[in-house]
Amino acid sequence: MLHTVNKSPLSSRSLGLCLRFAQKGEPVLLYEDGVYAAMAGTSAEPLIKEAMAEHEFYAISADVKARGLDKLIDGVKVIDYAGWVDLTQDHKINNWL
Repeated sequence: MLHTVNKSPLSSRSLGLCLRFAQKGEPVLLYEDGVYAAMAGTSAEPLIKEAMAEHEFYAISADVKARGLDKLIDGVKVIDYAGWVDLTQDHKINNWL
């Protein structure tokens, strides 16, 4: 299962709920305002770092760039839309809205 999160962890519980129910080894894709969770130095950083022990995290490059995020948490993989498509070929999708 590929878990996708498009809401900021500063204004929504989507990421927390996602991580509560995601099974070990299932990737998490951050897009739209969800990419704020990948930003280093925020209150979400400890949550992401802890979850990285069980999940790979991806962030969409266009959304990172559009929001001016320049310092991401080490280990978050920045991918383009083609990378997102590649992930969907290997996983069913669960959207956390």
